[in-house]
Amino acid sequence: MSTAPVAPASAPPVNSRRKVVAASLVGTTIEFYDFYVYATAAVLVFPHLFFPEGNDTTALLASFAVFGAAMVARPLGAIFFGHLGDRSGRKTTLVAALLTMGIATFLIGVLPTYGAVGWFAPFLLVVMRLAQGFALGGEWSGAALVATENAPEGKRAWYGTFPQLGAPLGFIIANGLFLLITVWMPSDDPSRPSDTFLEWGWRLPFLFSAVMVAVGLWVRLSLVESPAFTRTVEAGKVQKLPLAATFRGYWRELVLGTFYMLATYVLFYLMTTFSLSYGRAATDADTPGLGYSYNTFVLMMIAGVVFFGIFTLVSGPLADRWGRRRTLIVVTLLIIVFGLLWVPLLDAGDVGVMAFLIVGFTLMGSTFGPMGALLPELFPTAVRYTGSGVSYNVSSILGAAVAPFIAVWLWNVGDGSPFWVGVYLSSMATLTLVALLLGKETRDLDIDR
Repeated sequence: MSTAPVAPASAPPVNSRRKVVAASLVGTTIEFYDFYVYATAAVLVFPHLFFPEGNDTTALLASFAVFGAAMVARPLGAIFFGHLGDRSGRKTTLVAALLTMGIATFLIGVLPTYGAVGWFAPFLLVVMRLAQGFALGGEWSGAALVATENAPEGKRAWYGTFPQLGAPLGFIIANGLFLLITVWMPSDDPSRPSDTFLEWGWRLPFLFSAVMVAVGLWVRLSLVESPAFTRTVEAGKVQKLPLAATFRGYWRELVLGTFYMLATYVLFYLMTTFSLSYGRAATDADTPGLGYSYNTFVLMMIAGVVFFGIFTLVSGPLADRWGRRRTLIVVTLLIIVFGLLWVPLLDAGDVGVMAFLIVGFTLMGSTFGPMGALLPELFPTAVRYTGSGVSYNVSSILGAAVAPFIAVWLWNVGDGSPFWVGVYLSSMATLTLVALLLGKETRDLDIDR
């Protein structure tokens, strides 16, 4: 008696390596592009257009305060999107986060200015900025999970660098576009953009985000859920309230993850937002700076950000080989030393300034890269979206939200010297070092747990 052969069960669909890289990289590139467009405009445009005329430092601080408002919204976004991601899956949540960020950024490009509607203009700017922060709160952790939960054995940190690479790429695209527009609309005053640029040219990078979002959606809609999340659903381990489960069972990991990211955030925003203000400030201003033109200093920054991208990728294989903790302890020690060298570097002319940018962005890539694997590895699959997102984004309040504001204040305290700004960076890096010494290695933990 013959029996018919039993057809093998079809394997569940998986994301190809190319799709994983594209989905994690494209989305974060767009999100960081949107964020950098605002950061650049916060220095270049908004003090002139969205706040009453008066003291330039006051207008800059007000612009940075709105910039920091997004950091306050990020943990709320992490909770909201983390709940969706841990309950309904990574794919839908990532699409929703990308749409939220894209719509908010586009709308900034059509806002009326203070001269047209008075204080309603900065109010609308704050609302859109809060929406940007809310979206980014859900974006990063989802992209990191797509990369790490689909990574081959022994290559999680390497795969985790791809969403991190979106930061330098977004910076280069955003600032490169602003640079092209300022070349197209040149100004006779190096401390102020041209009238044409302030009238409508600044809006173009915000409107361009709609094109980038369309590309990102096309890539992400083709994803399937990660095997780790699918197995969690099949095992019935999905949490009804992921946030409560995270605080109940993994509060120590939340605290450690928050302080792991602290030095990264402070360095990140000092090297991008504050350095642009300091580099462009006139040498004879009330609070003097380096006196570079906008175009010159942005070109120097873009050259430095190339090293950011290179060392973001380099750090992944190093963290896979030597461990996340050991790699980051070494990098954090170097950040502490770097903070104490700001004055001698920035006082050494063009060569010193360029060295400052290269070293700072090299350290930025080296500390940012391993975070794409480290933070998700702290938490089990059922609460990973929530846990990694809350840690990452609460750290944004402690670091990024206040860093530009504190830096401008310390810059004024130092009568134009960046010495105390560098000390501030070293102090925050010391807190990160303590957290790393208290933490444990995560390289060999099972991502499916």
